Amino acid sequence: MYKVMIIDDEKSLRDLLKITIDWKRFGLECCGEASSGIEAINVIDDLKPDIVFVDIKMPFMDGIEFSQIAIKQYPHIKIIILTAMNEFEYARKCVGIGVREYLTKPMVREDVNNTLERIIQELDERQPEPESESDIIDRLSASSSSMNKICEYIRKNYNNSELNLTYAAHKFNFNTSYLSRRFKEDTGMSFIDYLTKCRMERALELAAKQVQMYLTAKEVGIPDPNYFSKCFKKYTGKSYTEVIKELHG
Repeated sequence: MYKVMIIDDEKSLRDLLKITIDWKRFGLECCGEASSGIEAINVIDDLKPDIVFVDIKMPFMDGIEFSQIAIKQYPHIKIIILTAMNEFEYARKCVGIGVREYLTKPMVREDVNNTLERIIQELDERQPEPESESDIIDRLSASSSSMNKICEYIRKNYNNSELNLTYAAHKFNFNTSYLSRRFKEDTGMSFIDYLTKCRMERALELAAKQVQMYLTAKEVGIPDPNYFSKCFKKYTGKSYTEVIKELHG
């Protein structure tokens, strides 16, 4: 079963696409959704989608920028760009960066299903790549000091909006799956939870100084204020405004 992720800053369009796709017919599952490219990049390592629908026009990180980063990290991912008619020529340029398909809005069920048929056929024909045993053996000898270095790197670079599990794996020459498992074993936290912790601790410091939320979001590496707000409330249990009020009466 292939996993599908939907990225669009309008919830109504995300919901419409979920209704439009014939999930049962194709044996697909919706593994998650995001309201911005920034949010998607932060969760894609955990979701591991095979197919991604992404809107071409979004704030902070548009569909093209997201696609460039995602394809670099996951060369076999299949990306379908969603675009309005007046953006059609712009969308065609996406094919040059590795985007597989594009669909125009308003979406037509038949077009969506025909596109998915082509994508699924490509995925079915793809030959699985054997995992390199020598890489796994090499990584098994890595000491906890390696994880300490990665933690230190996160603490110093949490404000990099592109920082995620895959980015760190490439930086430190680790297999992504191995790093994910080893990081949690050594720290007791997942990579994304540790990164979020570093970002939110800094966000609390800035809230104490009454820094505006959009500035804090950018400062901690989450330039999308909506996604920052979700992360902050999940971490603290309160909104950014509520925390400022509590700290300053």
